[in-house]
Amino acid sequence: MSRRFIQYAAILGALSVALGAFGTHTLKKYADADILAVFETGIRYQFFHTLALLAVGILYRRMPGKVMEWSGILFISGIVLFSGSLYLMTFFHILEAGSLRGIGAITPLGGLCFIGGWICLFIQSLRPSVHHHHRSRESQTDEQT
Repeated sequence: MSRRFIQYAAILGALSVALGAFGTHTLKKYADADILAVFETGIRYQFFHTLALLAVGILYRRMPGKVMEWSGILFISGIVLFSGSLYLMTFFHILEAGSLRGIGAITPLGGLCFIGGWICLFIQSLRPSVHHHHRSRESQTDEQT
């Protein structure tokens, strides 16, 4: 699982940079400052949570468990729902597809996923790590001999 989270983080990180470049160099020709701010918020949250996903991938080896898996899954889901909905709102605005602007109702669900991912990371950090458990057993063995 840790490798998969790292792979997703690498792809989502590259996508953050590509979308940022697209927004800076191309999108500003078609969008006003308000809608560009929406797009940039999507990129910012995607990048921050891509780094969080990378941390989950790295930490998973030290603190494996279902709660840590949920943290990564929730970060990915948050990126898709939160940032993805902001990207769609931007493009629908530019295309003047007014009937599709209700996509913004999905954004808070992505925010809840982000919050859930951070809470899961916190909960997993309260549990003993595999490395710590291993050392405890070694210490007990050394003390008995």
